[in-house]
Amino acid sequence: MQPTAGSVAAHIAGVTPAKRQRDAETLVALMREISGREPALWGTIIGFGSCHYRYPESSAGTEGDMPILAFAPRKAASTIYLDDTGAHAAALADLGPHSTGASCLYIKDIELVDAAVLRGILQSCYDTAVAGGSPGVEITVTG
Repeated sequence: MQPTAGSVAAHIAGVTPAKRQRDAETLVALMREISGREPALWGTIIGFGSCHYRYPESSAGTEGDMPILAFAPRKAASTIYLDDTGAHAAALADLGPHSTGASCLYIKDIELVDAAVLRGILQSCYDTAVAGGSPGVEITVTG
């Protein structure tokens, strides 16, 4: 995955419904504050910074590039990409209305979740990435 030349503002302006557009603006501000980086489009994903990940124990040699923090404003919900939902189980229990799948957090209305809990989860993901990853995955910040 690589960043594209698209405009984040134009992408968000085209998001529907209006609630998802509002949530996207909130997530941009939050992730910008946590990461200290400006948003960039990675296809339809809005990402902050970049890193290279590698699973050294994987026989398939799985590795690639991705944003350090990222989300995608989808019609059904905002998809927030986490390092590992299991690592945040206790915080997710206190977050408010959401669902999860693999390493994704789905929020239908950001105004209904606990902002401090969400901030803590995102800060933890960011801190893990810049510290070099977690057991089983190596991360090198590249931008």
